[in-house]
This record gives sequence, C-alpha cells and structure tokens, in this order.
Amino acid sequence: MAMNTGGRLVAGSHNRNEFVLISADEIGRIKSVHELSSQTCQICRDEVEITADGELFVACNECAFPVCRPCYEYERREGSQCCPQCKTRYKRLKGSPRVEGDEDEDGTDDLEHEFNYSNIDTTNFSHGAGGIASSRGGSTGQAVNSRRELTPHNPEIPLLTYGEEDAQSEYNHSAIIVPSLASYGNEVRCPPVNSGITNSRPMVPEKDISLYGYGSVAWKDRMDDWKRRQNEKLQVVMHQDANVSKDLDAYDPGMPMMDEGRQPLSRKLPISSSKINPYRLIIILRLAILGLFFHYRILHPVPDAFGLWLTSVICEIWFAVSWILDQFPKWYPIERETYLDRLSLRYEKEGKPSELAGIDVFVSTVDPMKEPPLITANTVLSILSADYPVDKVSCYISDDGAAMLTFEALSETSDFARKWVPFCKKFNIEPRAPEWYFCQKMDYLKNKVHPAFVRERRDMKREYDEFKVRINRLVAIAEKVPEDGWTMQDGTPWPGNDVRDHPGMIQVFLGNDGARDIEGNELPRLVYVSREKRPGFEHHKKAGAMNALIRVSAVLSNAPYLLNVDCDHYMNNSKALREAMCFMMDPTSGKKVCYVQFPQRFDGIDRHDRYSNRNVVFFDINMKGLDGLQGPIYVGTGCVFRRQALYGYDAPPKKKRPSKTCNCWPKWCCCCCCSSRKNKKSKAKENKKLKHREASKQIHALETIEETADEAKTLSTSISQEKLEKRFGQSPVFVASTVALDGGIPNSISSESLLKEAIHVIGCGYEDKTEWGKEVGWIYGSVTEDILTGFKMHCHGWRSVYCMPKRPAFKGSAPINLSDRLHQVLRWALGSVEIFLSRHCPIWYGYGGGLKWLERFSYINSVVYPWTSIPLLVYCTLPAICLLTGNFIVPEISNYATLIFMALFISIGATSILEMQWGGVGLDDWWRNEQFWVIGGVSSHLFALFQGLLKVLAGVNTNFTVTSKAGDDGDFSELYIFKWTSLLIPPTTLLILNIVGVVVGVADAINNGYDSWGPLFGKLFFAIWVIMHLYPFLKGLTGKQERVPTVIIIWSILLASILTLVWVRINPFVSRDGPMLEICGLNCDDN
Repeated sequence: MAMNTGGRLVAGSHNRNEFVLISADEIGRIKSVHELSSQTCQICRDEVEITADGELFVACNECAFPVCRPCYEYERREGSQCCPQCKTRYKRLKGSPRVEGDEDEDGTDDLEHEFNYSNIDTTNFSHGAGGIASSRGGSTGQAVNSRRELTPHNPEIPLLTYGEEDAQSEYNHSAIIVPSLASYGNEVRCPPVNSGITNSRPMVPEKDISLYGYGSVAWKDRMDDWKRRQNEKLQVVMHQDANVSKDLDAYDPGMPMMDEGRQPLSRKLPISSSKINPYRLIIILRLAILGLFFHYRILHPVPDAFGLWLTSVICEIWFAVSWILDQFPKWYPIERETYLDRLSLRYEKEGKPSELAGIDVFVSTVDPMKEPPLITANTVLSILSADYPVDKVSCYISDDGAAMLTFEALSETSDFARKWVPFCKKFNIEPRAPEWYFCQKMDYLKNKVHPAFVRERRDMKREYDEFKVRINRLVAIAEKVPEDGWTMQDGTPWPGNDVRDHPGMIQVFLGNDGARDIEGNELPRLVYVSREKRPGFEHHKKAGAMNALIRVSAVLSNAPYLLNVDCDHYMNNSKALREAMCFMMDPTSGKKVCYVQFPQRFDGIDRHDRYSNRNVVFFDINMKGLDGLQGPIYVGTGCVFRRQALYGYDAPPKKKRPSKTCNCWPKWCCCCCCSSRKNKKSKAKENKKLKHREASKQIHALETIEETADEAKTLSTSISQEKLEKRFGQSPVFVASTVALDGGIPNSISSESLLKEAIHVIGCGYEDKTEWGKEVGWIYGSVTEDILTGFKMHCHGWRSVYCMPKRPAFKGSAPINLSDRLHQVLRWALGSVEIFLSRHCPIWYGYGGGLKWLERFSYINSVVYPWTSIPLLVYCTLPAICLLTGNFIVPEISNYATLIFMALFISIGATSILEMQWGGVGLDDWWRNEQFWVIGGVSSHLFALFQGLLKVLAGVNTNFTVTSKAGDDGDFSELYIFKWTSLLIPPTTLLILNIVGVVVGVADAINNGYDSWGPLFGKLFFAIWVIMHLYPFLKGLTGKQERVPTVIIIWSILLASILTLVWVRINPFVSRDGPMLEICGLNCDDN
C-alpha cells in the first residue's frame, strides 16, 4: 500500500517506529525565524518556529509559554504532558499525534489518518534509502543487526543517512543528513538497514532541492553545534524509577530529555486563595464602611464642640488616605522559591571553570569608635568565606572616616582570613562570622561530630580569641591620638590624619599574587578604599562613598553585580550570593531585575522587642506585597544590584507576547469582539506577502538566529565617547567598563595602571559636570539615598525581587536603646521629607516611565508618612481635651452610628488578623509595630518634618549622629540606659495629659453622679487607647534605674503646674450655669 506524502518531506525514527511528514512551503514563504518570532524556546533555547499559517507556534493557550514544536511533541509523548509554567495540560494541536488522555473531538481527525503507521507500505520506501550498509563497515552492520533483534518493532524502512553523507550522494542532492545519535557506553546506536540495498538515489530526481525550503539539510551544521553545546554545557539529569532496568536498552539516546539545568532557577509562590481572597474582600468592605463612617461624621456635627469635631474629621480623613496608600500595594502578595541545584547544573560544570557571574561586595563604615572594628571584621570574614567561587568575589571596604584604626584592623582581618576561610569551607559551618558562630552552643554528641572537627574548632576558637585581643588592643591605642597624628611603619604620616582634607587611598590586602590561605588556595579580593576629601567640595555622605566604590570596583574587577551591606550586617547564610544569582542569572526573567533585596534580621534584641527594632510587619507583610507588583523598595543594605541598572540605563524592552488562541468562546462572540481587528489583520497579511516575495534575500536567513546572543554582549555602539564621558566622567578605563554587560577588565592593562586609574576616579572633582548622583549611581538629595535610588530604577522600567531564604541571608545589630532608636527613625523620616520637597517626589515625578500605579502608591506613602505626625499628635491630644472640657468629638450616638463604629473596628481587626496570617507575623510583633508607629509619629517624625522644612526652605542643615552599635548585648544592658533628648518631650507631654485627663474625667463622673458615666466611656476608651500605645515609651523612661532622672521630675512639675491652672480655670465641679442654690427646709431666722 502506498502512502501519499503530498509532496512533503518524510523523516522518521526506527526506535520509536514513527514517521513525521514535514510540510515544505513555497519559496515565497521563507523568512528569518528571528525576524518573524523573536521567541526562544525556554527548554532547548532554539527559536520557536512559524506555523503554516504564518503565525508563531503557541503550545499553551493559557499562558503562551515559549516552547518549540519538537519540545512540545516530546513533552506530550514522554513527559508530564503539561506546560512547564502554568502546569496546564497541553491540548492536541493540528499536526500533532494523539496521545493517551486527549479529549475526544467531533468529526474526522486528519491526524489519525496522517499518522496511521499501519497503513504505510514499507516496500515503496525500501528502495529509496540507498547503500547505507555498504557505506559502513561490517562491524557496524553487526551492531545494527543486534539492535534490530532487541527492537520490538522492526519495519525495514531506512529513509535517512545517519552520521555522515552517503558516498554516492552529494550535498546538493536529496540525501538528508541527520547528526549521528549520541553514544551510550561504548555502543553507537544506528537504525536498522536493509543490507540488500547498495545504491542510493533521490526519490524525485527531477525536483530542485531549493523547492523544499530550509530544513534538516540546511540545519546540519547547526544541529552539530547544538549537540556539541548540549554535551558541553548541560549535564543531563535522568529521572528513572528504581524498578526500571539499568540495561543499555532502557535509555534511548535518540530521544530528547528534559534536564534540571534547563529549568527556571526560581518561581513565584502565590499566597493561598483561602487566605488572600478573604483578605481582599475585607479590604473592599472596609472601604465601604469608611464611606458610611465619613457620611455619618460629616452630616452629624457637634454644635457645642464644633472646633473639636472639625479637627477630628480632618485628622480622620488624613488617616483614611494614609491607610489607602499603605493598604493597596499589598493587594498581590507573593513568595518566592529558588533552586540552587539548578543554578549549579547550569553554570558549574565538573572539570570546567565556573560560569557564575562575578560579584563586588561593598561594605561602608565611617567612625570606628561608634562602629566597632570587630563588628566590621566579622562582616568582612563572613563575605570572604561565602559559598561562591573565590575568583568571582571582591570585597571593597569604604572607610569614609579615613581612620588608621580601620586600616590596621583590616590588615589583621586579612591575616586571620587565611585561617578562617579554609576552616569554614572545609566543615561547611554556619554562620561564617566567627563572633556569632562561636556564640552558638555546640553539642559534640549530636550527629556524631568527627573528632577532627572538634580539635580544629577548638584551635580556631583559640586563634579567634587572639585575633580579638589584637583588635581590642588597636582600639585601645586609637583612643589616644598623638598630637602630630599617626604615622605608618616607615615613618610617613598617615594620609588620613585630617579627616576633612586627605588624598584618596586604596590598599589591596587580598587577591593579589601570592595571597593565599594556609592550605594554598586562592582567596577573594579584599580592598580598602578611602575617597579623597577636600574643603569646599560636597561629598554627599554615604551616597557619595557608594558611588566612589562603584567606580573603583569597575576599574579593578568590574563584576556585573554588586552587593552592598552595612558594616554591622554580616552574612548569616553562606549561600546568599547564590540565592540572588537564581534571580539575576535566570535566562527567562533575570534580564529585567535591577536588584534583589533581602530582609533585614537582627541579633541582640530583647525577646519582647520593646521598640519594634525587628520591623517584622514591614519586612514580612509590606515587602511581600510589593514583590507582587514591581518589586520591593531598596532599604539600604543587604541588596544585590545589577551594575548596568546603577548606571542609569533603561530596562530591556518587553517583548510582545504572542497572541493567545482560545477555542472556548462561541463564534458569534468572537465575531463581536474581533470585528475591529479584521482590517488590521488583512493589512498585516498583505505586508507579509510583500515581504515573503523577497526570497532571494532570505535563503540564508538561518545565519541570523544567533545574532541576539552577540548583541547582548555590549550596549549599543551608537553612543559616542563624548557622551559617555559627559555622563560618567573623564576616565577612559571606567567609561570602557560601562558598556561591558558581562563585566571583566582587559588583561592588557597592568595592575599599576589600574591602581592609578582607581585613584583618579575617587578624586573630589571627578563627578563635576557629570550625571553622578543625578541619573547614575546612588542618587543625591536625601539622607535616605536608598529610597531615592530604588525609585529611580523602577522609573526606568526595572523590577526588583524580594528574596527570603529559610535561613536569613544577613543579620545585623540594631540600636535597642530608646533614644538611639528614635534618632534612627528621625534620620529615615528626614530623608523622606527631603524627597517630598524635591523634584524626585513620586507624587509628580516619573510619569510616562515604567513605574506601576500601585508601586507609585507605595513610594508616595514612603515620603508622605512624616506628615502624618501632625494629625496624629493632634488626634492623640483630643482625648485629654475632651475629658478636661467635658465635650466630645461625636454627638450622642444612635443605634445606626453604633453599628457603623462597630463595623469599622471589626474590619480593622479582621484586616490585621488576615495580614498576620498570610504574612506569618505574630500578634506580639504586630502590636509592637502599632505602638511604635504612635511613639515615632509624635516624636521623630514630627521633628524630622520641621528639620526638613528648615533644611530645604531656609538652608539650615542638621547633622545626624550615627547610632551606636554594641558588640555584646547579651544582657540587654543598653536597653535600660536613659539618654535625654528633645525627641522625648512630645510623647511625654501626651502621656501626662492623657493620664491627667483620665483622672479628671473619673473624678468628674464621681462628683456628678451615675448619669455622667455613660458619656464618659467613649472619652475614656479614647484616652486609654493613647496611653496603651505610649506604654513602651513610659517603660523606656523608667527602665531599671533606681531613681527617675532629674529632668523628668522638673518637666513633670512644670506640666503639673500648668494643668493645675487650667483645672482652676475650667472648674469642672461647678455647674455650667453657675452654683445651684436649694432651700434646706430649716428656718434660720428663728432663735
């Protein structure tokens, strides 16, 4: 029986006993795959082909995940039959064979006839194979015969030549060259051949080969290259059952396989619908209740206390707007999961150098007396011992105080690192900061600890104790600075003796030739940097120091990614860099990621976290919500950046997704919806026909398939050198590094030349007339440069990622003292006020860019929240005023008003409970956050608002004092230290006013009788609400001291005197209409 091929090319596999009919289109349809699709298969990295209708092949109609037809066919035949992205079962498309589980279809299925292999007459094809056996040796024929015996199906239909071109056929004829099948063990699998056939000839000799279009013939070289790259770059992971035979025949090398190295390196984990859907419903209900609440409040004024009523309504409206700005960015919370094993499979091949990208780590410090060198040393040691290729890590220490103590401490740290790093990697310990590692209690009997580890751990503990002694000795020496300043060992003066006037300094401690650990292994690079400072120049504090590190690192190492941490944030998870690379180096979604932000976790905080130092609500709820939008905001530390994003470049343009096909709607609906698109489609088809006629230009279109990989190596060369220098500064080496996407430095430049160039780029005048601090690097204009820098990146269309590994990536120390904590919050709020009053305010900046609306809401909330301090302070004063005057902000409450108030309180509580549920936050952490929101709002935020207005409008600068960070807070002794500051005045006043108001209100109710208790309950509830929120502040004032500070006593006496005068003026025990006189019934005139 003859098979009608319809003029199509026939290909087949003997091992699977199947044929594939390849459609050959007319010559006019030939076009570059890259030009038509611009889509890459996310499984095999080949281009997704164009269908016979001229449309891009779409395997999944649900998510349009880019998959080519061969991978689609294999996944349906041998895999899970589901889309790798959305896990939806693949539907059978036209031209695909039916597999088990396909739904039944009405009508005749053309594919059942097209792939009905039992009707194929094999005799008609047996003479078209040509002398395959004759072209091979006898041994090959024996292997083929033995293979045929093992094959369950053995139709003798040799159609293709394998491995090499037939001796009697030419490349320009019809013999189809298919790359040889991969070998397994020492055998080479070949298809069965008919040894009786000795001649090869084309099936249709008179037909021109160009009429076939381009297919396997033209793809021979490309297939060879593809197989070579697959064997070199991918390690195939075979997932087999334990019961599957390990015989060689159990594995068919001719079949494509899915391997772990090709899978995505991370994935999103949406919050469960059982948690997020009720949460969203409550938000909508709360909005409706707020509308009813304001409707009642506005339409029911209080005539006797109109001023109090109007003030309270204005404050409540502001709180509602602030709640909306804070609530709706949490509408799409997500979590993420990384696959470190896939990262290793993709970029780390056994026996070959690692292909992981390089990372430059920035550590910033200023004053070693306030930021102890021992803490900085632990941070550096944890970075140097990270689980990452040592030649890919460079650690840069920015000493903005030019302190010789920091320099000498780093020298000691580099010596100790030669012992500490190999110890960490040998035993794979966590954490790799020695101070916190040795604080852990070690159970030597658990998990059968090896005696060698016990001995080496004790030796290393002794080494670290000696290291601490040397560091503490340096600190003790540095406390007494000589009159003439410090000198180096050779007698030359230390360049940083004058902190405000010194040259730039760079010292490479590790990473140069000969710097190895005690086991002879290479160590990561460790570089000390102190930028030049001169009087009359603006140095921009931390932002300027970070920009100097960007330029220095670009000259010396030029890694494509950067990590910045504070000096007190050590790496708690040695795989943190790999966690970030799972997002940055993901080929599917990593190109648009500008930074990966890790949450901040802290050590040394008391169990109750009295002042909400952990900030758990922000890091575990708000940041998860932002990650579902455009990504979290940058919080200043624990963040991995893409260097090109810091250079101010726009994010890569988003490719247009292919149109999704849908067969679930009736035709009449499709006609109604798509009638407006018919004209556009007809015009598009006409344009395609015109382009298809240019066949002569497209015969060799396959050469353009790999062009995108070459274009990704460098940025557009159309940018002139002059424009680059105007943007980045006058440094040829640095300017050349800015256009290299993959990083790296040229080998032709000597280390001395690079060092001179690095000194040049940290000069005071280097940034003059450039875009540094405006569009490039960390952005100037605010003490909170982190918010501004992340905001600019999001405006350029980038997105960020929030990474929360199970083991916290970084841990730091926090100021647990009340005064230090308030000063820290003051600095953050001051930066927000500066951004609000600048041109970069998110209310009016960045429209038309890539910033999403809900992401903009979050940024607006981050710069507006200090202004909430004014209505918050006023609102917290209202309870005391109401209790002292006898008035209230709400008229006599009706049943309708009672229902509204109860519904509002219930919705607030339900929203908070559901947030805690999907965010994994405890009730205690949530309540501490609410308390400190009030404490910080009436103190730090209020002072920051006035200081920001003075700084921006009047030019009065305020100096910020770095909060002290203790190295040993085991007993939390610093928690109870009282440090007087003006920030304590507003909350102290509020606390005393409300306490006095409660006393006065209760006394008034007792004096006036039973009827006065009803109206009193609302006022008391209001005042107690304020007192409960200020309770941690009250504990902070007293602490564990034996006596109350004198200043508190003086302040209390002053307030008591003022309140006494007010009390006398109000005279609450006298009736409002004057004294009431009654006749007692006694006749006093009678004697």
